[in-house]
Amino acid sequence: MSTGEYLNNYYNNYDEDGRLKTKHGLVEYLTTIKYIKKYLIEGMKICDIGAGTGRYSISLSSAGFKVDAVELVDSNIKVFKSNIEKSNHVTIRQGNALDLACFDNEQYDITLLLGPMYHLYNKYDKLSALKEALRVTKRGGILFVAYCIADASILGYGFKKGNILELIKNSMLDPDNFKTTSTPCDIFELLRKEDIDELVAKFNVERLHYVAADGYTNHMRETVENMNNETFDIYINYHFSICEREDMVGLTHHSLDVLKKL
Repeated sequence: MSTGEYLNNYYNNYDEDGRLKTKHGLVEYLTTIKYIKKYLIEGMKICDIGAGTGRYSISLSSAGFKVDAVELVDSNIKVFKSNIEKSNHVTIRQGNALDLACFDNEQYDITLLLGPMYHLYNKYDKLSALKEALRVTKRGGILFVAYCIADASILGYGFKKGNILELIKNSMLDPDNFKTTSTPCDIFELLRKEDIDELVAKFNVERLHYVAADGYTNHMRETVENMNNETFDIYINYHFSICEREDMVGLTHHSLDVLKKL
């Protein structure tokens, strides 16, 4: 099967729309929105590449911003369209992060690339997605890029769930340096910060923030889900206070790279 077929099969059977509404998913969502809001100015245009079911696009559109969204997966687009209200200034079209020919150069003040890097399995495609996202972003504009981080999955899926030997046997994990390898049938590509740094170094950008989008949350999902609202609010504030600390970002499940186009 092609990468697109694997993704369609996966998201047809996964509640992507509900993921960011769980308490552990809300940590990622609230963190990402917090950083996006740092750079929002009235009248800005936003491009959401790999928009999923529209959680970010529709939220930002509801706040008064014009959003153009692109999504690859049919089922996600269907849910996205069902979530749009008449007051939303948002468009959604099917497309691929590797080719945004439908958009002109330097058209957007803020560009979101919050899903595609999860599903690109070689360096060329990762660089192509970043290049396209930066191409449609204005000079001085801000690009938000999300990644899945390897160590959280090694610890959680590998050790905690007892799959470590299977990962090594299937050549998905090197037992000497603990680097991961993924293919389209594995759905998710896992990186380290050093890999992200290597990608970013190819472009004329300034890193404004490198953020642990959900921090330690993935390792304590049940605890977070069972928190009452008061405790969860305290946890969110704690997470916000540590999510950029260099000694805390390594074990996050999702990271958020915030880059300024120079």
